[in-house]
Amino acid sequence: MDWTEIKIKVPTEATDEAAAIANMAVSHGIYIEDYSDLEQGAMEIAHIDLIDEELVKSDRTHSIIHIYLSKEVNPKESVEYITERLSALNIEHEVCELDISEAEWENNWKQFFKCTEIGKRLCIRPSWEEYDNKDNRVVLSIDPGAAFGTGTHATTSMCLEALEKLVTPDMTVLDIGSGSGILSIAAILLGAKDVVGVDIDPVAVKVAKENAELNGVSNKAKYILGNLDEEITDCYDIVVANIVADAIIFLADSAKKHMKKDGYFLCSGIIDIRAEEVEKALCEKGYTIIQKMTHDNWVAFLAK
Repeated sequence: MDWTEIKIKVPTEATDEAAAIANMAVSHGIYIEDYSDLEQGAMEIAHIDLIDEELVKSDRTHSIIHIYLSKEVNPKESVEYITERLSALNIEHEVCELDISEAEWENNWKQFFKCTEIGKRLCIRPSWEEYDNKDNRVVLSIDPGAAFGTGTHATTSMCLEALEKLVTPDMTVLDIGSGSGILSIAAILLGAKDVVGVDIDPVAVKVAKENAELNGVSNKAKYILGNLDEEITDCYDIVVANIVADAIIFLADSAKKHMKKDGYFLCSGIIDIRAEEVEKALCEKGYTIIQKMTHDNWVAFLAK
């Protein structure tokens, strides 16, 4: 299958807002080129100070957000939506689209996804990368394919760090908008008894099942295609939703119906300018916020 790539060029200071808009336009197939902190990132991630000359010459004032659409999707609608939202926020932008082959798409995003240590116990390992597990971490091997969720983004890493502290043996977890399955699989590897993921994207459900098999936990993980209230009837110790602000507000009542009496609601994917609105909505719907987490320009809430 070939793909349409949409490239969104924005000033680096607007990267998070633009990425949030891009995530609302497409639920999978997104990566960001941002070289504004190239030297610092090279030291923190790769532990090197020798950087390719071509990268050194990269534009440090702008970032480029890439999203990918299958041929069945009309890119015109996505481009119009992104352009309209960026203009409404007065964000300087350039948006263009081009066709690429599946092989090119595979190579484009894989080069930006490396082993990532998260919290005190976890490491997210791309299925094609080697990892020297000298600290005896819990290693989650993942191939996100065309599904959203690699663990490298702040929204996902905050959820993973929270799950690391929350999950205890015999807990059950519901993952709303499960994407690549990274959060639910991590929950099992951290000790959860079983998990259920639900997503409206058939590609995400397929990829999540494959990742559960890759990590040897498919006997404890169930992934369902469909809407939350139509497909889920049980209650869970932890309900997690790493989606976007509007979806969290919309699904908050449904999430509460699927929580056990002393259960937790962990939600992320909230750009900081929407955090107050989400917090207010959660409180109005009967939640008590017990922790607010921030990373870069993103916010996550842990609630009961």
